[in-house]
Amino acid sequence: MLSAVERKIEQFVADLNDKEVTALYAKLPQGKRLRAKLILKIAGNTLPVVKTAAVVEMIHAASLLHDDVIDDAFTRRSKPSLNALYGNKTAIMLGDILYSKGFFELNNISAEVSRMVSNAVTQLSLGELKDVSLSKSFNLDKEIYLEMIYQKTASLIEASAGAAAILAGKPKEVYMTYGRNLGLAFQMIDDLLDITSDAKTLGKPALHDFVEGKTTLPYIYLYEVLSKEEQEKLSILHAKVLTKEEQSWILLKMQEHQIIERSYFEAKELIEEAIELMDSHGEEALSGIAKEMIERDF
Repeated sequence: MLSAVERKIEQFVADLNDKEVTALYAKLPQGKRLRAKLILKIAGNTLPVVKTAAVVEMIHAASLLHDDVIDDAFTRRSKPSLNALYGNKTAIMLGDILYSKGFFELNNISAEVSRMVSNAVTQLSLGELKDVSLSKSFNLDKEIYLEMIYQKTASLIEASAGAAAILAGKPKEVYMTYGRNLGLAFQMIDDLLDITSDAKTLGKPALHDFVEGKTTLPYIYLYEVLSKEEQEKLSILHAKVLTKEEQSWILLKMQEHQIIERSYFEAKELIEEAIELMDSHGEEALSGIAKEMIERDF
């Protein structure tokens, strides 16, 4: 079914009748299409469902293009990012084109689906802004972190599940709860992988988020258990290019206090809640997607 989504995206891009855009889009590395899989699994493969899945993946691709510019990221899925290849202006404009085309195509699906997905993109943008703002200081408020990752990541996954439920005539609130849990867990795992994965697997240096000023859940938990002297040291290292010794110290403290395990367990709990919710509604097939959200290497 994913092949139908890919063909629909290619058609939407071809409709623009612009050779440069077509060539640039072809350069984007494809992900696992988790959002499209989620939509198809909930709602089947009718034309409106395939269109919705294609639009959501285009919007997701656009958000990643902008994200790479914001983060000065020169790799995406272990390959050179578009901004690294062609510059920030080109990456931003391609993102804008994919957003705009996606919004246009939403109008041809349904007003309710359009409102849901459009609202999620608003939340996504607010989350990106909040992420940038939070990077200016050492944030130790877990609730602020959770709000930011909900907006930045979970809102679009939540909307994907909700839109699919609308198209399938299923209770949207139930599926939105499922999608929200998946999205929160997905970002938590992403933040963990920044700490645990090697640079080759991750496509960027380890601890990159902390160097960029982002205080993710593991760092919040680590700060809570450190001594005052160690807390001061961690604060000084925030948003700083780290030496190998400084990286090793952070990783040692994470290991000493079992911070990775604690953070992973929290994400796993969200996934288990989501699976239990779907099982109670006879949607056991959605368990695989939930597990794929959390069991990944990049």
